Amino acid sequence: MSDMPRHVQVDEIDGVTVVYFNDSKIVEESNIQEIGEELYSLVDRDHRTKLLLNFSNVHYLSSAALGKLITLNKKVQGARGQLKLCNIHPDIMEVFRITRLTKVFDIQPTEQQALDKF
Repeated sequence: MSDMPRHVQVDEIDGVTVVYFNDSKIVEESNIQEIGEELYSLVDRDHRTKLLLNFSNVHYLSSAALGKLITLNKKVQGARGQLKLCNIHPDIMEVFRITRLTKVFDIQPTEQQALDKF
């Protein structure tokens, strides 16, 4: 198995690791597992502590995927880092509101606004 992430693209902007999702729907269990591992390895293996997840391409996210984000958030906090989310589709934002995850995550409207907060 290659080390290249299949589900995310990673960019480095001003010391912040910006993650873009390749899939517009993150619902299949196997994909969610792989995305989780790709995200976790950024913290565990690459020791990146400033992460920004850009959801501009994502239109649907399952609750299992939300679980991965919560775990990622704990990993980042454990590494004394920061995790921010941006460009979340209104439908997904609604799920974040209902599940009160808006209180757990630092969610910014745009990538630039999120970058400015690091």
